[in-house]
Amino acid sequence: MDLGIKGKKALVTGGTGGIGVETIKLLKDAGAVITLSDLDADQVARTAEELEVTGIAGDLSSVEGVAAFVEKAGTGFDIVVHAAGVTGGKGDPLTMSEEEWSDALNIDFLSGVRLARHLCPPMIDRGWGRVVFITSENVAQPYPDETVYNASKSALLSFAKSVAMQHSGKGLMVNCVAPAFIETPMTDGMMEKRSEEKGVSFDEAVHSFLREERPYLVLERRGKPQEVAPVIAFLCSELASFVTGSNYRVDGGAVGSINV
Repeated sequence: MDLGIKGKKALVTGGTGGIGVETIKLLKDAGAVITLSDLDADQVARTAEELEVTGIAGDLSSVEGVAAFVEKAGTGFDIVVHAAGVTGGKGDPLTMSEEEWSDALNIDFLSGVRLARHLCPPMIDRGWGRVVFITSENVAQPYPDETVYNASKSALLSFAKSVAMQHSGKGLMVNCVAPAFIETPMTDGMMEKRSEEKGVSFDEAVHSFLREERPYLVLERRGKPQEVAPVIAFLCSELASFVTGSNYRVDGGAVGSINV
């Protein structure tokens, strides 16, 4: 299928992670010219070399970090996939510290806002652009011990919808993709911690998590990055010219509701 993006310039943040890597592969196969970004400079260099794309390391958790990154990367992107993010602090919603709130909001929410302020206006000027923010199942089904993540990703979704409503008539399509429990280093870490706490194997930690914490995930397994990336690639394409302000769930049924 021709995505209609040959020669388009694409930025993928969180580009060394599983979802980022698989998205890069699809966009590159479609003829896009890719720049990947992530925090660890060595990992960025290794992944960029493996994928044969441009890599630019950057810390997107602050105003200054985003500005420094844009200074290096430029503003000529036609496509932005913002997959950078962290799970953040966990625990009772009323005990989360100011630092835990600040970290989650800066990394999971404001990094996207700050990038968009730099990169969306040139897309609008050119009359064509695609932005895909990676949100989460948590925007529709928040979990109490992940409150800083819930709030940050929900804010990102609200921001994306606002930008789409304001600017999509100018050729800028802004959408979100909401994965759930995907095989990534982030969920690996969650399950390794659960394995240690419960004194069980990694696989049993996964199975017990599904039984106890994700009863609606009817596929009864973690998703794969390769199952998320095609949805992202579609939203980056010319084929998605009538899709904006949407939040596409790729969650194995994990969300019990029919809205959002």
